[in-house]
Amino acid sequence: MRVVICGGGVIGACLAYFLARRGVKPIVVEPAGVACAASGKSGGFLARDWCDGTPLERLARRSFALHASLAEELHDDWGHRRMTTYAGYGPAGGGPARRHRLPWVSDAIVLSDRLGTTETTAQVHPARFTQSMMRAAAAHGAELRRAAVTGIARRRGGAVEAVETDQGAIATDAVVIAMGPWSRLAAEWLPLPPVYGLKGHSLVFETGSRLPPEALFIEVEEGSGARSSPEVFPRADGTTYVCAISSESPVPPDPADVAPDPGAIERLEAICRALSPVLAESPILARQACYRPVTTHGLPLIGPVPGVAGAFVATGHSVWGILNAPATGEALAELIVDGAARTVHLSAFAAEHASVIPDAR
Repeated sequence: MRVVICGGGVIGACLAYFLARRGVKPIVVEPAGVACAASGKSGGFLARDWCDGTPLERLARRSFALHASLAEELHDDWGHRRMTTYAGYGPAGGGPARRHRLPWVSDAIVLSDRLGTTETTAQVHPARFTQSMMRAAAAHGAELRRAAVTGIARRRGGAVEAVETDQGAIATDAVVIAMGPWSRLAAEWLPLPPVYGLKGHSLVFETGSRLPPEALFIEVEEGSGARSSPEVFPRADGTTYVCAISSESPVPPDPADVAPDPGAIERLEAICRALSPVLAESPILARQACYRPVTTHGLPLIGPVPGVAGAFVATGHSVWGILNAPATGEALAELIVDGAARTVHLSAFAAEHASVIPDAR
């Protein structure tokens, strides 16, 4: 069976791995490089039960378990570790009493709740995880091709026949659109619901061993009076990732052209200085931005493309892309190879539940 995966992010890499483990040798088509966008510039935070009570519950719980088992099975270091996670606000003032104190957090920040323990929250380094999954897929026969997808060729009956790229056509039995916010381009070739990009900004600090595995979700008031929600994730490699300040800036055609909005990084640096004395004195290794793929109905699109035999989609995971990538790849591989997903039912994520663009063909 020939399968082409369009997109070398975390979803495409995990799908390639689970397909390759089933004996399929997929071709991953990616123009800019593995984990070049949000899969390499996100927080990599994992939560077992934060999606409970929503359609994502079973997907998230299965994926949380897969993250742990993959870290043991593949013997590659992508920084998987358990964390304790706290909520807080600042500057200190009225509100809930201070319940927790962390020596690396400023006294101006009140830590009011523990959101997760080492049983329920964890992390990975997202770029390293994505790259490791792609290497593991290649070890089982998957292939990575540097090319840009330009179209989908279909047979007279409408089924997928080939993926067209700027390096030539690739004959295939099945194609999977997994291009994050750039999946919107595929709506020109297939009847897909719209996928948008929500921009976020982040900093990566070199903090060494000074910060333990403690994640923060904070609500702060900036000096200007604006409210922000920074998230802080110390990593096993001695760096600390901090993100905040979202915007709806247009998604550029080339991921290499993604750049922070004017003033956003300066605001984030000021937030970090007020949040932690350790961050205030630590070198900044990266100032960056990325786009999370989102859908109109707030759920990912995972499953067949309506009315087009051999076409599938896996995108729109929003903030839970790194968390839910393994279970997405596993279940979609089952659907493609066996005709049905067994580990997680995908009906809640069917494209027909979102607004689908009519097929012009």
